[in-house]
Order: sequence, then structure tokens, then C-alpha cells
Amino acid sequence: YFFAKKIYEKYKVPIGIINASVGGTPIESWISEEGLKEFPAFTTTLTKNKDTAYLNSLNRRTPNGVNRPAPPVDAGMVANPKWSDPSYIPKGWRSINIPGYWEDQGLKDLNGVVWYRREVNIPTAMAGKAARVFLGRIVDADELFINGEKSGATTYQYPQRRYNVAAGILKPGKNIFVVRVTNNMGKGGFVPDKPYCIFSGTDTVDLKGEWQYKVGVVFKPFVPGRDGGGGMMSPYQPAALYNAMVAPAINYTIKGFCWYQGEANTGQPKQYEQLQPAQIIDWRAKWGQGALPFLYVQLPGFMDYNYLPAESNWAMTREAQLHSLKVPQTGMAVAIDIGEWNDIHPDNKKDVGERLALAALKIAYGENIVYSGPLFNKASIEGNKIILQFDHTGSGLATADGEALAEFSIAGADKKFVWAQAKIEGDKVIVWSSEIDSPMYVRYAWSDNPVNPNFINKEKLPASPFRTDQ
Repeated sequence: YFFAKKIYEKYKVPIGIINASVGGTPIESWISEEGLKEFPAFTTTLTKNKDTAYLNSLNRRTPNGVNRPAPPVDAGMVANPKWSDPSYIPKGWRSINIPGYWEDQGLKDLNGVVWYRREVNIPTAMAGKAARVFLGRIVDADELFINGEKSGATTYQYPQRRYNVAAGILKPGKNIFVVRVTNNMGKGGFVPDKPYCIFSGTDTVDLKGEWQYKVGVVFKPFVPGRDGGGGMMSPYQPAALYNAMVAPAINYTIKGFCWYQGEANTGQPKQYEQLQPAQIIDWRAKWGQGALPFLYVQLPGFMDYNYLPAESNWAMTREAQLHSLKVPQTGMAVAIDIGEWNDIHPDNKKDVGERLALAALKIAYGENIVYSGPLFNKASIEGNKIILQFDHTGSGLATADGEALAEFSIAGADKKFVWAQAKIEGDKVIVWSSEIDSPMYVRYAWSDNPVNPNFINKEKLPASPFRTDQ
């Protein structure tokens, strides 16, 4: 949306977007069988997947549901009145905090349904008005009831919970908020460091803090065969999503591609470095246009912050994506500065879309603009310092926060990296450390989730993470 909006604002021509997407899938599933011919492991899998006997054996391992036990009964749903009903009088409920996971608050290894309840005091100024509720993110599924009225529901964990409360539901004073949370695997509950509140106009009520909970049902441990498993997850198979979602679009006339993926391939970043160029070549060949613009997003920061220099598969995957710029007519939107430690789907879509649009304006439409942040070009050593030079410096190098450059590390021949000092001199960056007398290598923002990747150009476009020790 933000990508198309930005281009429309420039040319006042409607921009059509074909959305072909499946979350959490690997890049090899989006490449055709012909495009994977140079990857023996995938061609072997493709051959096996065409074997009817093999597929039949998978089907025999996958239960048809006839002998499965009935789903367990949720006590909160069969109670009279239900636990979501304002007339229900709670008994045996315990304290729990929102945000937070219930496994971290005394409910160890519980997969099932947990009900949360709280009396929320609504000011007179909000009473009777339409409102919005932000419930951060919840793992996995949830239903929200306010004074017995269902006011929102989501069936899986990734979307931000932003629910509309109809006018007339909120009362002055005490209001009963109930959230029914279902979790099937891993930690269930409310993701930290997200917004939890209800607001209307300029009035806001915080929903963080102590709630009451009661377990509605405990699911039995998953048993492969009885409960599923043993079958084939088609979206993860080589060429599967190409066949199902890309091939049907080939007859459309298009201007280019936008691609945001990579998380599912972080386990094998070196392989990704070969697969992404293969994908670009494959799709261009299928459309019969060898130079169709291919624009993509480099992975943002994710997971725990790294306060010490460390190795990182996510950083290596970003490096693989950086190297895909060697393919002509490609552009990369750097997103290292807008990730979230607790969300693989960062909330900031606007900057991502607009950075992709800048690349499109340059590569697809030929505009003479700065469309990328600094990209490492070369390094030289002068005494105990390393001098770095960059492409896409724009009208100059800078930091996003006006402070000193951060997230640079340096090492000697042993490749034992330590944090470094770094400063901008013209269109170069000088890096050094008092701990390293004979430096050889530099890294920037080289971690799963760097704390403060503040290196930008004056057009406010972030530099790509990089290393010189390849």
C-alpha cells in the first residue's frame, strides 16, 4: 500500500499490486523447477514429490480424522453464565500480569485456553463513545469481550491486535474486560513491549498490569500420527508456491517485482546467496523480460539485542541479500533500523514501502534520485585505523540520532572482534580501537538485532550492515 501510494503521488497513475504471499515460507518454494536445476538437493526432492507411491505413503501416515478424539471442552464456554458474561461471578481466579507469557508466570508447559479478566474503570468522557483497543500481540488466538459484547478476535499470533469498540458498549466506571486466549504450542500470552490500552479521542486508559486468569481447558500433548504429522507441508516444498501462486500471474503485464522474505532461510545463509539470484533470473525468464526490476527488503533486526560482537545467521542472510545487488536492475530497501526484538513482522510498514518506492522510482522509472543508504565499497588500512568508503553517500554521511557512529566492531588477523570507535570524515568512515594495534577487519551492525544502527546518509536512508572479513 505505502509503496503504491508513494508512486501514485509522483505520477498520479493508479498502481496495481498483485499480492502473492504465504508467511514463513522458504525462497526455494517460490522458484520454478527449471530455476532450481542447479540445486541438486531440491531437484532430488522435486523428483521424489512426483512419485505417486511416495505421496500415497505420506497420505497413509496422515490420519483422516475418523478416529481422532473430540476436541476438549472449554469450561468457560459451557459455564452458565459463560465466563465472558458480565453476570458471571468469578471464583478461583488467580493474578497474572499483562503483558507477559503465562509460562513465565506459573503456568508451565500449558497448551490450551486461558481466560483473562479485569474490571477496567472508564472515565465519563469515554463512556458511550466508540473506542479503539490495542492489545499488542497475543500468542496464539484471542477473543475480546467488553461487558459481554464480543469486540474483536484474531485466529493466529502475528497481527497487531487493534479492535474497534462500538458506541454504546463502554459505561462510566466499572467495565468488565475478558480476553479468551488459545495457545497450541510454545509460550502463550501477551507479547511484551507492545501497546496495551483503550482510547477514544484524547482519552486513554492503560490496560497493562494485574489481571485475573483461569484455565478453561488443557490440551493433550501432541502425538504424531494421532493428531497429525507425517504428511507433507506443501508450501515448504521446492517450486510449490511458484506453481500455485506465481505461474498463474505470468500472463499479466507487470512493471517489476517487490520481494520481502528471508526469515525462513536464515538457517542456511550461504545457500540463500545462490538462491536469490536464481529466483530473480527465473522470474524474469518466465515473464520473458530479462531486465524486469526486482526490488526487495533486507531483513530487519529481530530477537534479543546483542551487546557484544557476535556471529549471526541473520547478519549473514542480510549479507547474502546485499550481494544480490550484483544482479542488474535490482534494488534493496534496508530495514535494519526499524525491526522489533519481539516481532518478526515489524509494525512499521510505511518506511519499508516508501524505501521500496524510492528504489522503484530510480530503477523502474529512471528518476535521478538518491534511493539507497550507504553501501560498503572498499576498505584500506592506515596504521591502527581502517578507512571505509561507500557508495550511495547521497549529499553526505550522517548519523540518525546526531550522536557518534555506533555498531562498528574491529578485529586483527585473529578475527576476535571488539567494539570500535568510528567517525565520519567527508565521504569516508574511520574506524579504530585502542585494543587492536594491527587492525584488519571491520563489521557494522553485524548481529541478529543491533542495538543502535545509526549510520545513514543525509537523505535519512540507513546503511546496510556489512563486514570486510569474508
